[in-house]
Amino acid sequence: MNPTAPSHPRILIVEDDEVIREATRMALERYGFPVSTAADGLEGLEMFHAERPDLVLLDVMLPLLDGVGLCRRIREESQLPILMMSARTDPVDVVSGLEAGADDYVVKPFESAVLVARIRTVLRRIRVVPAAPAPSPAPEPAAPEPTAPEPAAPEPRTPVRSFDGLEVDTDSMEVRVHGRLVPLTPTELRLLLEFTAAPGIVLERAVLLERVWDYEWGADTRVVDVHVQRLRAKIGGGRIETVRGFGYKLRRSE
Repeated sequence: MNPTAPSHPRILIVEDDEVIREATRMALERYGFPVSTAADGLEGLEMFHAERPDLVLLDVMLPLLDGVGLCRRIREESQLPILMMSARTDPVDVVSGLEAGADDYVVKPFESAVLVARIRTVLRRIRVVPAAPAPSPAPEPAAPEPTAPEPAAPEPRTPVRSFDGLEVDTDSMEVRVHGRLVPLTPTELRLLLEFTAAPGIVLERAVLLERVWDYEWGADTRVVDVHVQRLRAKIGGGRIETVRGFGYKLRRSE
């Protein structure tokens, strides 16, 4: 999120249907969000450059430049959250939007409260999980016997998780592969943090949906699958293994 962003993040809505666009704008403004709108993909790209919003709410079917193409264009320049919306539930449409870089999607028609909840969930991923605090120092022993060994000092916490050339710095939230900085979206970073916190342990899709997407119900697991594919493409395909019928796990360091 922009450091100078208002208390309510600015949202850009790109939707060609005027009724839906205006209804969505008014609903979000009632919740306090500053909103800009665009009626086609090219205008949406121009508004993105001019407004620099904190989140883009993007229809899949747009004139001039469709939502998938616009999502790819935005991803070339920014890792800001993108939420796709569409009346079409064809798996190809859903996967295409996610593969282009969207963080999540909603199906029209939707309740405004549901949309706001989904937006807030996506925005929370920007505030990635902070690193665990350093352990508290052991209390000083009271008048130890001369022969008693001194208590061991607590081991310093290291913020860097390393796995065969993959390094995740949980302080700076930077990811490097063999020294090369790899830009990740907030959702991809949250997903990688879950894997690196439990190397070698199988994480079920439902668990990842709850921890990364804040879904406590049986949501569409394609969201997880596509994000894992995107993460593999960025950090190396062999690092995250598929455990058929269960989920995924990060390979331990060799």
